[in-house]
Amino acid sequence: MSEPLKIGVLLSGSGTNLQAIIDRIADNSLNASIELVVSSRPSAYGLKRAEAAGLQTLTLSKEMYADPEQADEIIAAELKSHGCEYVIMAGYMRMVHAPLLAAYPNRVVNLHPALLPSFRGAHAIADAYERGVKVTGVTVHFANEEYDKGPIIAQRALAVEEGWDVDTLEAHIHEIEHELYPEVIGWLAAGRVHVGDDLRVTVGPA
Repeated sequence: MSEPLKIGVLLSGSGTNLQAIIDRIADNSLNASIELVVSSRPSAYGLKRAEAAGLQTLTLSKEMYADPEQADEIIAAELKSHGCEYVIMAGYMRMVHAPLLAAYPNRVVNLHPALLPSFRGAHAIADAYERGVKVTGVTVHFANEEYDKGPIIAQRALAVEEGWDVDTLEAHIHEIEHELYPEVIGWLAAGRVHVGDDLRVTVGPA
């Protein structure tokens, strides 16, 4: 087996996707290692998950984000110093900026709880539910300078059943996230993901 892919994980909240990645690494179904977990909030429960797994963490205060570009310079420098090859956004509620994107071109990955380009933004699950869609899902894409508009790596659809409330929909979305995100990171680790000059993503054979 090749060397594990070294990743940094950015989060802001409960860290359930971080936990899914930790669990897949622990059961040897994901060839990756988490070198650093960065949180935009000192109170994020994801930090407790990281610490329980013995991972290095970095927390940036609200004051640090007063200059978002400077904050991203700090994050990029820390990720580089820890040897991170890819940046995995897992419930990170801040837009990334030029310093981080330049340090990791086509290597900053985001997870979005809808089928982009539909329902961009921070309230995608609720927005899809309120719209009454019959199919929604999850998108994994590379981040770029525009919110939720980077090249799409993978999508997985979810049929919305009659009688679901928004909490039920959210639970099913998270189930898909916890399966799809580690799977995509596995593709990255295997060198299967390629971005063309037209910014279309292709996934090569296993």
